[in-house]
Amino acid sequence: MSLSVDELVVADPADAWVQAGFGVGPDHRCHVGGVRIHLAGHSSGTGIVGWSLRGLPPDAPPDLDGIPTAASDFGASESEAHTDGSHANGVVAIDHVVLMSPNLDRTVASLGAVGAVPRRERVAELGGRPIRQIFFRFGAVIVEVVGSPGAAGDAPSTLWGVTFTVADIEASAAFFGERTTAVKDAVQPGRRITTLHHRELGMSVRTALISSPILST
Repeated sequence: MSLSVDELVVADPADAWVQAGFGVGPDHRCHVGGVRIHLAGHSSGTGIVGWSLRGLPPDAPPDLDGIPTAASDFGASESEAHTDGSHANGVVAIDHVVLMSPNLDRTVASLGAVGAVPRRERVAELGGRPIRQIFFRFGAVIVEVVGSPGAAGDAPSTLWGVTFTVADIEASAAFFGERTTAVKDAVQPGRRITTLHHRELGMSVRTALISSPILST
């Protein structure tokens, strides 16, 4: 069984995500595509504090390169059943999750030990500093591992942010108004992106919205 993301555990109150246009159930979970987001509250920390994955081997460690990781057999179809029309902000799926690494070789080895295979790499800049991006496919979700080339820090990796796919990028930007940046061209050809001022919404997760992929004919 291939790896896929079941759930992200986020240290935010459910009310903040409701105000940001997400449909959240009484169990403090929202369902986006085949992924659940568990809103565990501020007492859990800040940002994305862990995740559960389908398809982990039986001997998988309780963390992946420092990220708390649980095995799950919760089916993606069970989550998808909750999603249709449930998000007023226009979100329909998770495009990718950003995993920040202080030691790319170590992180890639940790992911490889549970069966994850890099799909492609890219060299870019972040804040004027060179970065290396390594992309993995976890079911419908891309996991983008980001770090400085050659860095070999001892700190744990972290789940840094989420980019959601939306049905209509202009409508979603209008929903958030001044609490999001101007829509611009994304790195991905033919797609458009905007970044939320997440703290203004009471969210601790760095969040972007991107238009749907261009379907090839």
